[in-house]
Amino acid sequence: MKYAFPLAAVIALVLIALIAVQIPGMQYLFGVVIPYLAMALFLGGFCYRVIHWAQSPVPFKIPTTCGQGYSLPWIKHDKLEAPVNTAQVVARMFLEIVLFRSLWRNTKASVYAGPKLTYESSKWLWLFAIMFHYSFLVIVVRHMRLFLDPVPWLVSFVETGDSLLQIGAPTMYTTDVTIVLALLFLFGRRLMNPQVRYISLVNDYFPLFLILGIVITGILMRFFLRTNVDINAIKQLAVGLVTFSPTIVTEISSLFYVHLFLVCTLLAYFPFSKLMHMGGVFLSPTRNLANDSRMRRHVNPWNPDIKPHSYASYEDEFREDMIEQGIPVEKELPPKAND
Repeated sequence: MKYAFPLAAVIALVLIALIAVQIPGMQYLFGVVIPYLAMALFLGGFCYRVIHWAQSPVPFKIPTTCGQGYSLPWIKHDKLEAPVNTAQVVARMFLEIVLFRSLWRNTKASVYAGPKLTYESSKWLWLFAIMFHYSFLVIVVRHMRLFLDPVPWLVSFVETGDSLLQIGAPTMYTTDVTIVLALLFLFGRRLMNPQVRYISLVNDYFPLFLILGIVITGILMRFFLRTNVDINAIKQLAVGLVTFSPTIVTEISSLFYVHLFLVCTLLAYFPFSKLMHMGGVFLSPTRNLANDSRMRRHVNPWNPDIKPHSYASYEDEFREDMIEQGIPVEKELPPKAND
């Protein structure tokens, strides 16, 4: 049920858009109103989550370290695994965000007969994660040509590089293949790996099926049902959306509205899901803090402002009780005056 329910939900979304756009006037709802609502939810939810995380106090310094920290001059310091200044933290964050460094170093534990515990490489997960994220990024950049007129050179350059293999007509984009393979691997891993399957939830499968639905409908429009799609009308609608003057001038393929509706669902769902790791990775204290707790005092923002209380003042306050309990004191009680 953990994967049957999200799959049924995505199929229901496809059917809703496919049937509803057959009703006169509903094209404007699915082509204009829903995209604006989805973008408002995406931007508003994204900003809210990021601001909320940024305002959350960090009571302790908790950077993840797995290397030699800064200590004595003759002991080699691992600057990436235990950064102590801003430059080292930035270098670590760059490698984490751009190359998924921690995922590259990830290992999997397996128990064999004996029992025998082994740790093995898990590079396949890193490879397909890289394939998915960069394929998704390239696809988003390619789609910018629909919203911009004239098309910037960077978008044209990315599109040319993506179609460099020149397979078929129309040209097969490399990312269309790699993103499908990556999604199938990520889904298969959740099914085949018992440990991952056990901890997987409905909200782990739903984004996979939703993105796969977006990719499949996009591929269908480009390669199989191309004659039914008016790309000029789609371009006009897209430019109209970003300039706040949307118009639907002609009949656009129902498949396009299904594709757009799934994209809008992803945008609206994004800020309230695990996909928000895209913004959260920048605010993770396990990554963005320096490992300098022995060099600088980290003040807990939750602590109240407490004034220093010296031992001398402490003894002055409790000297009589300390003497009564037999606790040695530095100053004796003054002699009592005779009556």
